[in-house]
Amino acid sequence: VQLQAFGGGLVQAGGSLRLSCLASGSAMFAMNTMVWYRQAPGKQRESVAEIAADSSTTKYADFVKGRFTISRNNAKRIVYLQLHSLTLEDTAVYFCNDLFEEYPWGRGTLVTVSS
Repeated sequence: VQLQAFGGGLVQAGGSLRLSCLASGSAMFAMNTMVWYRQAPGKQRESVAEIAADSSTTKYADFVKGRFTISRNNAKRIVYLQLHSLTLEDTAVYFCNDLFEEYPWGRGTLVTVSS
């Protein structure tokens, strides 16, 4: 299984991005609760958003405050993270994994927010 996150880039504060994470080779993807994580420079990795296997429930970290939306397409084995109203504090490498972090970590995708 390989987790490939993409869609990051340089964006001005207040801007938007859509991140995608493809779980290649995962036969269990459709049964996994998937989570987007992020790791800012010099900080520990933290959970950003979580989505149930059937998309019935989602959860968000407090710092999201309604700015991000997680979704998924099980047929394509992709989980998405729509980012809006980005702030400098959102600068980080964004990763996805299942809730129990069972898959090998991918390289993530870098989101850089500029003022």
